[in-house]
Amino acid sequence: MTPREWADEADEDSGPLSIFDHDESNGSDRPDGSDGGTGPDGGQRAAAAPNRRRRGRRLLLWTLGVLLLLAGGALGAVAWTAEHYASSVARIPNAFPSLPASEQPAAVPHSGQTFLLVGLDARSDQPTTGKDAKAPAWQVGAQRSDTMMLMHISADRKSVSLVSIPRDTWVPVPGHGSAKINAAYSWGGPALMVQTVQDLTKIRIDHVAVIDWNGFRALTDAVGGVDITIPRTIEAKGDAREWLAGTHHMDGAQALLYVRERHGLPNGDLDRTKRQQNFLRSLMLQTMNSGTLSSPSKLTGLLGTIGDVASVDDRLSNSDLYDLAWSLRAVRPDGVHFMNAPFGGFDTVDGQSVVLMDNGAAGVLWDAMRTDRMDDYLAQHRTSADTLGTDVN
Repeated sequence: MTPREWADEADEDSGPLSIFDHDESNGSDRPDGSDGGTGPDGGQRAAAAPNRRRRGRRLLLWTLGVLLLLAGGALGAVAWTAEHYASSVARIPNAFPSLPASEQPAAVPHSGQTFLLVGLDARSDQPTTGKDAKAPAWQVGAQRSDTMMLMHISADRKSVSLVSIPRDTWVPVPGHGSAKINAAYSWGGPALMVQTVQDLTKIRIDHVAVIDWNGFRALTDAVGGVDITIPRTIEAKGDAREWLAGTHHMDGAQALLYVRERHGLPNGDLDRTKRQQNFLRSLMLQTMNSGTLSSPSKLTGLLGTIGDVASVDDRLSNSDLYDLAWSLRAVRPDGVHFMNAPFGGFDTVDGQSVVLMDNGAAGVLWDAMRTDRMDDYLAQHRTSADTLGTDVN
């Protein structure tokens, strides 16, 4: 039924008039109490009143019908857009270890959600042949993870904490003995990486996201670049470029160089993880402050790149992604915290330069994350060298 047909049918209703109809009434609400039909043409005016009422009601109902259709169309467009972009995010099958629940950390009720973020220089799940063909999200020995972060979202959705585990951290890898933590991804993909991190932290991982640093080039350009401050000049070393002290407005290509480099940095891989965190913080600030979220054209450009940046585990449905994004709408930049896992020193094992974790201090951090007490932890460790500050090499 069209709006017009619906209005015509509704016009035959004999129910009481609304306040919108009173100007077309028979005059019973006139100040003099007359019926509006006392003149020579009073009978004609009285006869015309029902017709006016019908016309008034018809116009009102037709207008409401149009407004409802327009509103429905707008909501449909929003739903279609959300579905379209959520569907563009690739899903990772078999992202979790196939172990009995008794052999994994117990989930703590009402303690928020914890994601394992795995950063790669290039994903192996990009199209191979044909428009929609995709290779597996992981291939044995094809790549080692470049970055690992635990992202904890508080149960009240007011804060987010991201903790980097340097890729050279020496840890036990189930079934392989001790090794650098990034080897776990190469040997067993996301599932072995999840198992390794769960064994290390005793935190149950709820979801996995694999991030492609190459994709961040387009994401950075979509928000107009980012401003990153280099506190002191970093000299060129090997393939690494020179970075002059000062604030740099970086496009996607420059930002990618910034997050990849570690040669020439005073603390090598530790400084590299802080650069990655600093970039993500700057990207978040730029997204919030550049009007991207309030500009349809800018937002479309931003959303269009999400599928090129991240894959998520197949337990995350499109509706889960909507709910997660909506639940985080009140988070502000000062509610997002970055830090490294507590550093225990450098060492050499079997000829490999490795990073050691301070297991005692790390245990306190992991317990706070597991029980959703990160705000308390940060209040006590805000000045720690492991917490990201403004002075980032």
